[in-house]
Amino acid sequence: MPAELVALPLERPGQDPAPIYLAGLAAGSRRAMAQALDQVARIATGGQLGPERLPWAALRYEHTQAIRAALRDTVSPRTGRPLSPASINKTLCALRGVLREAWRLGQMSAEDYHRAIDLEPVRGASVLRGRALEPNEVAALFHVLQRDDSPAAARDAAILALGIAGGGLRRQELGGLVLPRSLDQNTWVLTVDGKGSQVREVPLKNGAVDALRAWLSHRGQESGPLFCPVLKGGKIQHGRALSPEAIYRVCARRAEQAGIPAFTPHDMRRTYISTLLDRGVDLSVVSKLVGHASGPAITARYDRRGERAKHAAAETITVPYVFST
Repeated sequence: MPAELVALPLERPGQDPAPIYLAGLAAGSRRAMAQALDQVARIATGGQLGPERLPWAALRYEHTQAIRAALRDTVSPRTGRPLSPASINKTLCALRGVLREAWRLGQMSAEDYHRAIDLEPVRGASVLRGRALEPNEVAALFHVLQRDDSPAAARDAAILALGIAGGGLRRQELGGLVLPRSLDQNTWVLTVDGKGSQVREVPLKNGAVDALRAWLSHRGQESGPLFCPVLKGGKIQHGRALSPEAIYRVCARRAEQAGIPAFTPHDMRRTYISTLLDRGVDLSVVSKLVGHASGPAITARYDRRGERAKHAAAETITVPYVFST
């Protein structure tokens, strides 16, 4: 750990720029950026302090450059691999955001602030994260759910339908849907409050509409969160929104029941995007459907068709060797 980082002063000014920065973010971004700030704080102090005690305004150019270098050397405990360039740049973005608030609060001079945020983005390609579900996996999921007439199964089928075929909704977006505002049941169009206060409309068709109708036959038309917790006895807890963590568990549980590899809510989003692109839908249209404010360049990162193409290409070459026991 660089010595200059551990030597940061422990006293802090009265106003904390970190919560001010986080408060200005969309609700769906706060958790990820709070985790990024926690990582920065522990790097900056050798694990001594968390973000709530770090004197952010004391960071200077030499500190932020050392933090950037430390991030490049960090191995993710989850994957066992170095952090991806995208992950590092996201963390540096959070760092810049807090320092900007420290400057606005008068805790840093303009010169110190601009020097401290003068960080080159980390470049380089990384292995694509996540996966897109194969058609047979989607079929297995809905086959299991169709055979279960419980309210929980109907709810989960609707959640998976919206993730895979109804707009590729993020888990925060799924939890944020409310009746009647979010769903026009005459036209079957969803109004989704997305990241960065972006609002988009997503038309629903075919099985996605049927899945929602089945869930609403259990849930009813009461105003409030569209997706609610369902107790073991089948009682629906109206008025409570299903949390992002609960939606993550829905994916894990239903994958296990269907006998397919585990997938995440964001894998459903990747599936939606890859399927549309595979069927020739224009990239700019897909970008609007999924709510990518930065446009097609971001949407293209979710395209997993190239992974299937690589596997298909590999199968065209054979080696005349057979293992026999």
